[in-house]
Amino acid sequence: MVSKIERDHTRFRQIVRGKIKKELKRYITQGELIGKKGKDLISIPLPQIDIPRFRYETRKTGGVGQGEGEPGTSIGGDGEANGSSGAGNLPGEHILEVDISMDELAAILGEELELPRIEPRGKKNITAQRDKYAGIRSTGPETLRVFKRTYKEALRRQLAQGSYDPTDPVIIPVRDDKRYRSWKTHTTPESNAAIIYMMDVSGSMGDEQKEIVRIESFWIDTWLRSQYKGIQIRYIIHDAVAREVDQHSFYHTRQSGGTKISSAYKYASKLIREVYPPTEWNIYAFHFSDGDNWSGGDTNECIELLRQEILPHCNLVCYGQVESPYGSGQFIKDLREHFRDSEPLVVSEIKDKDGIYDSIKEFLGKGR
Repeated sequence: MVSKIERDHTRFRQIVRGKIKKELKRYITQGELIGKKGKDLISIPLPQIDIPRFRYETRKTGGVGQGEGEPGTSIGGDGEANGSSGAGNLPGEHILEVDISMDELAAILGEELELPRIEPRGKKNITAQRDKYAGIRSTGPETLRVFKRTYKEALRRQLAQGSYDPTDPVIIPVRDDKRYRSWKTHTTPESNAAIIYMMDVSGSMGDEQKEIVRIESFWIDTWLRSQYKGIQIRYIIHDAVAREVDQHSFYHTRQSGGTKISSAYKYASKLIREVYPPTEWNIYAFHFSDGDNWSGGDTNECIELLRQEILPHCNLVCYGQVESPYGSGQFIKDLREHFRDSEPLVVSEIKDKDGIYDSIKEFLGKGR
């Protein structure tokens, strides 16, 4: 039996879910959720969800339909709440913050962007324990009580005792009649994934470009974490040389100097070779740059690194080119020329924050 408050709560969650889906593109492009992310929950700012009702005018001039006025006169045309100067006496509109789980947010993202579920290919050699309901027993918590089996036991007992009256079929279970679901713990292998983020931090990549990368990476993380039980994330920054950093440094480091993209690809290849063997890991590589590379020779080296050492070992390799007034934008053209319809490479141009939504769909829409 579902209580009224449970039905109301379910209905409220459905309304909230609908509003989040409706405004998802705005949430993605503005990046306003990232700062409110907790370990398992995230706060979603929504307009106040209110129940429609009559609101009576504050001046005591009588009841409904009384006072001066002609047919067609607008209601509240000269009211006190029409934005006049001075302090008002009516409440304003409020923002409601609703906490939802990261799994639920990922589900909404997948539904709205029509993302296919990922089929893992690598199996890390770890196991996880899961409880699976496997039978019925006579003891247990009330939350696991099986009403149908309890009813049958009570009916069987009353029939055996001769206390069952067909003209008044009242079944009253006693303690010995109650039956509960039982479970067994099963050990199963889990699929793990490694995400390797690479970003150009040369002088041509400004704060606006890094903010775009930060927002897009948050949503990529959210989706991939919903697909895998274990995620490891590595961050590589590069200008003319590459090095591994923590998350904060990844999004806030800015350096001057040239850009040598092959340095990042060499470091990523080393990680894959030494830390994340593709037979055990599902590997995802994301590279963000403004497309300005040091030379055509280095671009050719990047092409070979991708073809020989990175693409064959990754589930997905994505290159996002963030538009910058200082970058040439040539690198994405070179990738398209050398890897026409080549999986698992996906490229995307991100002109501004409004382009994040489509870029995420391009990257994750392959279901790899």
